[in-house]
Amino acid sequence: MAIFFKPLLLLLLSLADLFASTLSLGIGINYGQIANNLPTPSRVSYLLRSLNVTRVKLYDADPNVLSAFANTDVEFVIGLGNEYLQRMSDPQQAQAWIEQHVQPYHTRTKITCITVGNEVLTGTDMQLKSYLLPAMQGVYRALVNLGLDKEIFVAHPHSAGILGSSFPPSSGSFRQDLSEYIHGHLNFHAQTKSPFLINVYPFFAYKDSPNDVPLDYVLFRPNQGTLDPATNLKYDNMLYAQIDAVHAAIKAMGHTDIPVKVSETGWPSKGDPNEFGATPENAALYNGNLFQRIQQNQGTPAKPSEPVDVYVFALFNENLKPGPASERNYGLYYPDGTPVYNIGLQGFIPRMDYSAAKTNALSISAFLLLFLIFLIHFRTL
Repeated sequence: MAIFFKPLLLLLLSLADLFASTLSLGIGINYGQIANNLPTPSRVSYLLRSLNVTRVKLYDADPNVLSAFANTDVEFVIGLGNEYLQRMSDPQQAQAWIEQHVQPYHTRTKITCITVGNEVLTGTDMQLKSYLLPAMQGVYRALVNLGLDKEIFVAHPHSAGILGSSFPPSSGSFRQDLSEYIHGHLNFHAQTKSPFLINVYPFFAYKDSPNDVPLDYVLFRPNQGTLDPATNLKYDNMLYAQIDAVHAAIKAMGHTDIPVKVSETGWPSKGDPNEFGATPENAALYNGNLFQRIQQNQGTPAKPSEPVDVYVFALFNENLKPGPASERNYGLYYPDGTPVYNIGLQGFIPRMDYSAAKTNALSISAFLLLFLIFLIHFRTL
């Protein structure tokens, strides 16, 4: 019987590994909450774990979310809103924020990054721009004081609008009017060994010029692609070209060792009449094809050995977001847990009374109990 048991155990373990690898997205998800109809964080935790999602980005430090994901394998990026920037340059206030919003949760919920502000440099508030770097430095110093700087890095998600030139990718450069700010940011990233974050949306380029931008090129579908004449590198999609433009812009400012991560990218499933391309079909193609690329650990043409690191926007449609209709329709899921379109994500949100979750837990427990009885029985033979 022992001879029979060993192959059976190996088969069960192999099936478990296959199940986990099949579900793993290998991609991060932005979890926005500007809505009044979203499921509770505990139910969202169930959904993401059923998808084997291991990286989540928040726009705040919601204690309910961080508590709901306690003792899981999910890594979190948490955020400080623009309204905090002035205060975070004060060392005492920065440390007080870390002590209140990070330390109580970090031991059970893994926090890997704090984003300080969002897309500040492309805004019109000059004071915010001057506050940004001191705020990042203040948060970093607080992490150092508390012994957390090796576990949590500090960054700022930039809009792709900080680029003055993006094509061909090798000619990528930052806007001249922002160079003073960006120099300081790049020095900060080099000193703290933290990544440069960029929000990149090929959808915007297509929406603004649908007659000039090939749809296949922005949706990762087969196309002729474009050639960078300076490097002779071929690009078959706009996202990778934009990422390499950021690499080139950073290099033009004298830095070669700062990694670039995509803190937001996505495609809306619905938009206003003038938002060309905002359809469920295009959203499914963009995100579905992007997921496939990420699963292959692809790098960009200029950085082929560095897999692209992406956080997709967003987990849910958010019905209270201001702006055009597309802003409320970037979600992979409706608030009830139904996929907006089918790209193979078969997650599950339990009902409010958790009866489904309890049933599943009982089924799994019963299986484990039977398996243990089976194991004990055959060990005694």
